[in-house]
Amino acid sequence: MKRISCLLVANRGEIAVRIIRACQDLGIKTVLAASEADRESLPAKMADRVVCIGPASPTESYLKVGTLIMAAVGSGAEAVHPGYGFLAEQPELPEACARYSLIFVGPKAEQIRQMGDKILARQMAKDLGIPIISGSGLIQDLGQAIPAAEKLGYPVLLKAAAGGGGRGMKIARQPKDLEIIFTEASAEAYAAFGDSRLYLERFIPRARHIEIQIMGDQHGKIVQLGERDCSLQRRYQKMVEESPSPVLSSDLRTAMGEAALALAHQIQYENAGTIEFLLDQDGMKFYFL
Repeated sequence: MKRISCLLVANRGEIAVRIIRACQDLGIKTVLAASEADRESLPAKMADRVVCIGPASPTESYLKVGTLIMAAVGSGAEAVHPGYGFLAEQPELPEACARYSLIFVGPKAEQIRQMGDKILARQMAKDLGIPIISGSGLIQDLGQAIPAAEKLGYPVLLKAAAGGGGRGMKIARQPKDLEIIFTEASAEAYAAFGDSRLYLERFIPRARHIEIQIMGDQHGKIVQLGERDCSLQRRYQKMVEESPSPVLSSDLRTAMGEAALALAHQIQYENAGTIEFLLDQDGMKFYFL
C-alpha cells in the first residue's frame, strides 16, 4: 500500500487532536478542514495547515462532501480521515475519495452502507441469528411513531437511523413524551448526520453498553480485540471505558465476540470498527445495537 505523506483531517475537537497526534508520531503532515468557528481551535494550532471549509453550521461545512474533497485535492493531501460522527458513517465520502484517487481512512463505502444504516444492520444481525431489541421500521412522522410505540410498549427509545453516538436519541416514557421529543430528535439527527430519519426501540432500563473492537485487513483476516464496557455515560456520550467488562461471564464474553465476528465477516469488513451490544442486566442477555 502507498505510504501517506499528507492527510486531511475532516473533523474537529478531540478526535481531530488524536488524529493529528498520531500523524505527527508517524511523520505524516496534516491539513485540518475547519469551519469558521474552529479556525483558532487546538487542532488548528496543531495541524501543519488549515483550510476553511465554510460557516460554523456543520451542514454548511463538515457535512459537505464536495467541499471536503476540494480541500483535500487543493491542499495536496493524499488521504482523508473522517474521525467519528459527521461523515464518518456516510458512504458518499469514501465514494468521492475513490473518484479523486484519495485514500479514505476507514471501511469501504458498501460496508458503511450496510452497517451505517441501523435498520439494515438490525436486519442483518437478525438474519445471522444475533439477538436484537424489539423495534420498528423507519418512522416518517409522529403519526407513525404513536402506534409503533403503543405496539412496542412504553418506555421506548427514539433513535437516529443514520448514525450513533447518542445523537438524536430520546426516551419516551409515555405518549405525551413522544409528542414533545419527536421533532427535537429528528432535528438533532439531521444536524449531526444530515439525515433526519428515526426508528423506535424498546427501552431497557437496567442495561450496560458493551462494545467489541474489531480489525480487518484487505486479505479477509478479521480479529476481535475484546470488549470495552462503556456504561458510564453522560447524555449518551461515553465518559469511561472499562476493559475487560466487570460483569461479563466467560460464556457471555465468548458469545458476544463470536457475534461481532459473524457480522464483520458477513460484510467482509476492513479497517478498525466497533460492534456494539446492549446487555440486559436483569436477564444477562445481550442484544445487537
